[in-house]
Amino acid sequence: MSAVAKNIQEIIKNASWIRRMFEAGIALKKEFGEEAVCDFSLGNPDLAPPEIIAKELKRLSENATKPFAFGYMPNAGLPVLREALAKHLSKEQGVELTANEIIATVGAAGGLNTIFRTILEHGDKILGISPNFVEYGFYVGNYGGVFETVASKPDTFELDLEAIEKALTPKTKALMMNSPNNPTGQIYSAESLKALAAILKKKSAEFGYDIYLISDEPYRFLTYDNAIVPPILSIYSASMVVNSASKSLSLPGERIGFIALSPLMKERAELMAGLTLASRILGFVNPPVVGQYLMLAGLESQVDASVYARRRALMAEVLTKAGYEFFMPKGAFYFFVKAPNAQKGKLGDDVAFVNGPLLKEKILAVPGSGFNGAGYFRLAFCVDEAVIKRSEAGFKRALDSVK
Repeated sequence: MSAVAKNIQEIIKNASWIRRMFEAGIALKKEFGEEAVCDFSLGNPDLAPPEIIAKELKRLSENATKPFAFGYMPNAGLPVLREALAKHLSKEQGVELTANEIIATVGAAGGLNTIFRTILEHGDKILGISPNFVEYGFYVGNYGGVFETVASKPDTFELDLEAIEKALTPKTKALMMNSPNNPTGQIYSAESLKALAAILKKKSAEFGYDIYLISDEPYRFLTYDNAIVPPILSIYSASMVVNSASKSLSLPGERIGFIALSPLMKERAELMAGLTLASRILGFVNPPVVGQYLMLAGLESQVDASVYARRRALMAEVLTKAGYEFFMPKGAFYFFVKAPNAQKGKLGDDVAFVNGPLLKEKILAVPGSGFNGAGYFRLAFCVDEAVIKRSEAGFKRALDSVK
């Protein structure tokens, strides 16, 4: 008998390509040294948190000897944080929220798991937009749900509204989207989201229940060329936003995030009660207290996004000079690049290219197949500019070897 369940055995076999490449990078760096490897595999923000975070940590340490300084709290999180988030999100989303529409979570991932535990019956479906973050399917599967995807439009990665409408069924509990998108960097326009809302309203009336719209937004803060991320909570009534401090405040290890429900949602009180209970019975109990205070202190702050803008421009220059085709990201810190093919106009084998020519050049990328985006590979440019600059020759040699 195996030490682990069969479904976990299957997941291990098909483990995340992101982690595989990250671990391959550790081995390469150990063998050849840090300076020899160009690691674009993991979206681990390397910028220091804003100065306010250090000040808040100092304040917390000075109060650490007080009783209950880090004690239990309401399952939904600190009331002062939820109230502050409500004010902040009211401006961001264009609707008036209260603390009653907010729950603090153990990161965005914890938030998504809390949502799926709350809304899914066995066999219910969550429809996602591909390419998509690989963990979504695992989160849905944790609670007996089925994660299905509908492809975005080729090359532009915009919403394919006609395909989405066809993919919605009476078993679809929610549509899930991620904008700015990981891995493509696309931001869905207000026009397309309003059209999507109309489709969801029509299908909700047809099926006899409200189809939820879940928007995963950890990269909302990071956009380029004056791009704007439209406010979902004011566009569609049965919507919820999930976000975290992982990228905006460079606190991924602190695991702090939140869920916000649209105040236009009819059953939001019942849903919030379910989310709060689910958070407790999943074993989260309450989000990390230190993380909550850090998020509260940094709510109107963020890391210096201009650093990412410079890296984006440099990465685009390197890839262009080397001869690659790619989508210029509108947000987040990823490039989604076409895998080369000797036959012009066709997508190449992303897994073979990443594990062959690129790895030979000690360049670490992630195959698009890991994101339901075969034929592309992802590059995370949250790395020092020196790494991007020194990758150019290797990128060119890798492409030339295929041509």
